[in-house]
Amino acid sequence: MSVKGKKIAVVVTLMLLFSLGLMFGGCTPAEGPADNPADNSADTPDENSGISEESSGEKGKIKIGYVMWACAEASTHIAQAVVMDYLGYDAEAISLEVGGMYSGIANGDLDFQTTAWLPITHKEYMDTYGDELVDYGVLYEGARIGLVVPTYVDIDSIEEMNEYADKFDGRITGIDGGAGIMMATEKAIDEYGLNFDLLESSDVAMTAALADAVMEEEWIVVTGWTPHWKFARYDLKFLEDPKKIYGDVENIHVLGRQGLDEDAPEVASFLENFYLEPEQLGEVIGIIADGEEPLAAARQWIAANEDVVEGWLQ
Repeated sequence: MSVKGKKIAVVVTLMLLFSLGLMFGGCTPAEGPADNPADNSADTPDENSGISEESSGEKGKIKIGYVMWACAEASTHIAQAVVMDYLGYDAEAISLEVGGMYSGIANGDLDFQTTAWLPITHKEYMDTYGDELVDYGVLYEGARIGLVVPTYVDIDSIEEMNEYADKFDGRITGIDGGAGIMMATEKAIDEYGLNFDLLESSDVAMTAALADAVMEEEWIVVTGWTPHWKFARYDLKFLEDPKKIYGDVENIHVLGRQGLDEDAPEVASFLENFYLEPEQLGEVIGIIADGEEPLAAARQWIAANEDVVEGWLQ
């Protein structure tokens, strides 16, 4: 097949993936606090505060905010399953955009979230809402963002990219426009003087393009982050970032609303102990990526790791 023909095939593949709406997400930092929750009104929490007496749970209702990143989806539904199955609350996982999630916890419409990238990526959110939030500690250590290539690509630094711009087809395959990693990549293009175009797509389309390139052992550079299932499925590496455009390695924290420890002390105690190793979170992400419903995937993992859950509930 000609080079032009391959490109057409990739475009057709991406269009089909978009139409199917497959959700092989990752855990990527997103927009800044200028986001307007009203723009996502369908996902905005209702006016009831965190715990509702009108709940099917014995002790009330817990509302968990999350963004549709795979790591957030996995950790959120693990927490949901624990809160429901072990602690006796009704628990609702509410998908919304990042700004709405932070503001929802700050104003008490949500009880907690499990995917706060600190101290760098979500710094602006913490500057805006931090005084109204409770930090329950680290859920996951070693999260990072940057530019990612397959290990067979013979460069190790962003500074080397221009020398091989033709092999990369002069483009960086990104995700949704406006995401934090996309803004960082635009800055990287400027700061490093890269002769590359940044292609906006989605996490689904980005991983599809990556899979296609790896199959053919072609050169590709994508926006990437950990935790993400693609690192378990493919041999990948981050390009070195000497200018620190993408910041340093971060941790993912659990944040809750003020007063949760008084209204639901068992939940607050669980959140203080809630911690996942990379392979543990990766297992649940993988189960979801293979087609299982998120809550069912969480319960499947919990059933095989009851000792871990017992440690969280001590």
